[in-house]
Amino acid sequence: MKRMLSGIKPTGKLTLGNYIGAIREFIKYQDEYEMFIFIANLHAITVPCDPKELKKNTKDLIALYLACGLDPKKVTLFLQSDVHEHAELGWMLTCHSYMGELQRMTQYKDKVAKGEQNLTAGLFTYPCLMAADILLYDADYVPVGIDQKQHVELTRDIAIRFNNRYGETFVVPEPLVTKVGAKIYSLTEPTKKMSKSENDDKSTIYLLDDPKLAKKKIMSAVTDSLGIIQYDPENQPGLANLLTIQAALSGEAIESIVERYQGKGYGELKKEIGATVESFLSDLQEKYRDILASGICESVLADGKQQAQAVAFKKVRKVKKKLGFQIFS
Repeated sequence: MKRMLSGIKPTGKLTLGNYIGAIREFIKYQDEYEMFIFIANLHAITVPCDPKELKKNTKDLIALYLACGLDPKKVTLFLQSDVHEHAELGWMLTCHSYMGELQRMTQYKDKVAKGEQNLTAGLFTYPCLMAADILLYDADYVPVGIDQKQHVELTRDIAIRFNNRYGETFVVPEPLVTKVGAKIYSLTEPTKKMSKSENDDKSTIYLLDDPKLAKKKIMSAVTDSLGIIQYDPENQPGLANLLTIQAALSGEAIESIVERYQGKGYGELKKEIGATVESFLSDLQEKYRDILASGICESVLADGKQQAQAVAFKKVRKVKKKLGFQIFS
């Protein structure tokens, strides 16, 4: 089986967009690939972070992953900070990256453009740690949203550069961008991505929202004044976003939904989507509560650490040998 890797930061609360754009795809991939999925808590501290909140978000994230259908018998699920090789290889790759490359990374560049002050060195260099996350495990594929593809491209550049200098060391990964539901947008500003860090609560549906509240958010979602139900992301982004959500959660094709609603109004469509979201969240949250009560999260992470570290140790040992760190055989 080809190997796939992905990580998610335990900052903010998981959204419906995270589920549709990433987690839902992982459930499919776990039967097709050897999956390594980690909680990227080292990346979480590139900006100020409340320790209690980080701890709670991390536990919620693990439980929600399992509730969504990730099977620890098929997937290696672990904490990034439990495997010290991530930070170790991250430094080695930082020393093989260029300032200009990191200055072009979107997150850093955007914050500089906005005039934000007191940016940490970690925020500048974290793409090198992200490259280490991927290259440690010889991942063939990295599933990413459209806005994260840049990081995989940097990882490829670093891997190729290292391989050229020291001989074949790393597998050069491919980004895998999901096509349907790759990006879910804000319910109030449908040209912006639905975000975990959004300030406007009405714009985002969180996986741990009260299901009835989530339904209300769908009912109040921004659409348009055209009054025609069709899939047109450019001219009707709000409606297109709602159709994408319904298609992702129901499994019905967007074309079929549009055809069923010919001659009908937005209100009727929103009722169906609201009911779909409410039902989905109710079921998910019941599983989430059962998982937290069972106490299995700790054992899943312990097993994941052991499996991940066995792979990571071998890769770092190989890199050290290539760099000349290993002075005795």
